[in-house]
Amino acid sequence: MLGSSDGDREMVKILGAVATEGVPAVQKACAEALDQGVHSAPVILNIPSRRRDPEPPPLPLISPALQLTHEPKADCARYDLLRRAG
Repeated sequence: MLGSSDGDREMVKILGAVATEGVPAVQKACAEALDQGVHSAPVILNIPSRRRDPEPPPLPLISPALQLTHEPKADCARYDLLRRAG
C-alpha cells in the first residue's frame, strides 16, 4: 500500500475494522487478500463480512402430493399459434 497514492487512508480503514471485526479476523482477511494478490481496503474489508453472512437456508422438502406428475414442456409453437389467433 505504500506505493499507492491513498495507501495511508486504506490502511486506516483496515485498522479501523479491528474494532468491529477483531484482530484475528482482519489478520486472516489480509492474509487471504495477499494470497490472491489483492491489497485494497474494500476487498480486505469485504472478506470478514462475507464470512459473517449466514449461508442460505436449505431448500424445503416438497411433499410428494405437491410434486408434478407431468413436467411442463417448452412449446414455443403453441404460443406462436395463440399469438396469431389474437
